[in-house]
Amino acid sequence: MLGSFDDSARMSFIHRHQVLRRPIGIAIATVVLLGFAVEVAHAASPAAWIEPWVSLFSLSYEQNVPTWLASCLLFTCAVLLGWIGVEGGRQRSPLRHYWYGLAAVFGYMSLDEFVGFHEHLSELVELHGVLYFSWVVPAAGVLAIMGAAFVPFLRRLPPRPRRQFLIAGAIYVGGALGMELPLGWWTERAGSDNLVYALIDGVEETMELSGTTLFLLALVEYLGASAVVAAPQMDG
Repeated sequence: MLGSFDDSARMSFIHRHQVLRRPIGIAIATVVLLGFAVEVAHAASPAAWIEPWVSLFSLSYEQNVPTWLASCLLFTCAVLLGWIGVEGGRQRSPLRHYWYGLAAVFGYMSLDEFVGFHEHLSELVELHGVLYFSWVVPAAGVLAIMGAAFVPFLRRLPPRPRRQFLIAGAIYVGGALGMELPLGWWTERAGSDNLVYALIDGVEETMELSGTTLFLLALVEYLGASAVVAAPQMDG
C-alpha cells in the first residue's frame, strides 16, 4: 500500500532525505542571513554602495535571490506532487486527484511568489490596522475552503507524513498570512522604508522558506518510502 513503511525502505529514504537536507538548509540559511545582514547594514549606514546588495538579497524585495529561491522550492514541490499523482494514477489511487490538485496549487504559488499576483488583491478593498494588507481576507477564505476539502486526503495519509505536512503547512501559513497582520499594522503607521518593516517581513519570508523546505523534504521522504505502490482506499 502507498504509505507502508518497511525497515529497508525506511533506511534508504532516510539516507536520501539527510543528503538533500544539508545543501538546502545551507542555501536557505545563507540567503536568510544575507537578507537580514544587508538590511541592518543599510539601516546603520545607508550608503550608496549597499543599495544594490539590498535589492539583490533583501527578504523584503521582489524578483531577487530570496524570491528566486522560494519560487524554485515551490516549483520543485509542484513537480514532486505531480510525480506522486502520476504514479498514483498508474495504481488507480483514489488520492491521485488530491495530489494533482496540490501540484496545481504549488505551481501557481511558485509563479505568484515571483510575480506577486496576490498583492494586487489589496487594491480591491481598503482596510486598516492588522488588515491593512487586505488580500489576507480572501486568502484566508480560500485557505479555509481548501483545508476542508483536503481533510479526507489528510485522514488517509500515514501518521508520519500527515504530521510532517501539517507542521510544514502551519509554518508556511503562519508566515504568509499570520505575519502579514503585524506587518500591515506597522506599515500603516510607519511605512515600509525602515528597519522594523524589513525585520518583520524577514521573519515572514524565513517562515515561508522553512515551511516550503520541510514540505519538500517530507515529499521526498514520502515518495521514497512508499515507492508509490497501491494507495490506501478511501471509504466508499
